[in-house]
Amino acid sequence: MDFPLTGRAGDALKAFIGQWRGITELAASPWGPARTADAEASFTRAAGGYAVVQSYRHKEPDGSHFEGHGMFTLDPGHGETLWYYVDSMGRPPAAPSRGSWHEGVLTVERRTAYGVARHAFRVEDGVLIHTAELRLEGASVFSPLLSSVFRRVQVPGIQAS
Repeated sequence: MDFPLTGRAGDALKAFIGQWRGITELAASPWGPARTADAEASFTRAAGGYAVVQSYRHKEPDGSHFEGHGMFTLDPGHGETLWYYVDSMGRPPAAPSRGSWHEGVLTVERRTAYGVARHAFRVEDGVLIHTAELRLEGASVFSPLLSSVFRRVQVPGIQAS
């Protein structure tokens, strides 16, 4: 899928729609040591299919949790996917992040006052994979931040696409 996007986000992100469970491997960062956490994600069509709402949550080994919520939509004027995202770290976006598709991978760069996080989302052989790299302000290269691997969960009464 390497083309300017038009239409509905629900069509462009069709492979992501559904409920997912798996693990997140978190790299050592300014926010904590390297660790593994049980994680879940969901992607749901909204606004007549013009948006996809994303929810993510992981539970830390100490019992605490992290959660984030996003909304994807399309910018047909520029052929990009827009991602509005906020999480339990409390840093709301100043503007939506812009992303593009290349060989079935949606890559989005999220900019904050702390630096840039580059997220990549893909579904490969029925497995949802989300990776993120971080380039802190003043750094010249990206470092691994997280890698999540999810399997689809069948929820009674809800049909995945």
